[in-house]
Amino acid sequence: MYNILICDDDRDIVSALDIYLTSDGYQTFHAYDGLEALQMVKEHDIHLILMDIMMPGMDGIRTTAKLRETENIPIIFLTAKSEDADKILGLNIGADDYVTKPFNPIEVLARVKSQLRRYTTLGGQHKAEDAPQVLRNGGIALDDAAKSVTVDGDPVSLTPIEFNILLLLMKHPGRVFSTGQIYELVWNDPSLGSENTVAVHIRHLREKLEIDPANPRYIKVVWGLGYKMEKA
Repeated sequence: MYNILICDDDRDIVSALDIYLTSDGYQTFHAYDGLEALQMVKEHDIHLILMDIMMPGMDGIRTTAKLRETENIPIIFLTAKSEDADKILGLNIGADDYVTKPFNPIEVLARVKSQLRRYTTLGGQHKAEDAPQVLRNGGIALDDAAKSVTVDGDPVSLTPIEFNILLLLMKHPGRVFSTGQIYELVWNDPSLGSENTVAVHIRHLREKLEIDPANPRYIKVVWGLGYKMEKA
């Protein structure tokens, strides 16, 4: 059973999400502001967070930034249609996805399942006899078994989505992937695709991997086509 934290200052929304999630077999925990959410993560083994952006006190943006200092728990933002700038900001500071209010229960469950699938796969135990699969390109080394990445020997902390995007590109150096292909292969559901979502995660990856993100050495854009891992 997976534990999901619902954080929203609107108690009706928390109650509605609780019904959807518990009926699908999830254990839910509730928080009504960012500080409560941080405390819940300390006290419980939380596997995923549904996080509202606009909350009194500590909002979802600041809460996510704080969580990302120590946690790689998948975070899905609950956003209003008018909060496009906040969506991009949230993805930049570590959110994995977002659902727009008023939300469709089927979409919420699909996004939750997709994120949990990725998180549990990356966090799963590997057999001791399994040989590590290390991909290298220039100064980047990606150990698929240990789920670790280093740049010039220094460890880099990636979210599950960032890791999977990098893994995809490093497995196929020089190959161009469109944003739609990246979304389908990493998020596992092309119907939920978002060009902006992919672009933000690529930018975040560059900030962590590149010396000069504005002039990347590794992750290149091929204008009008997509992205590729440049062979170094």
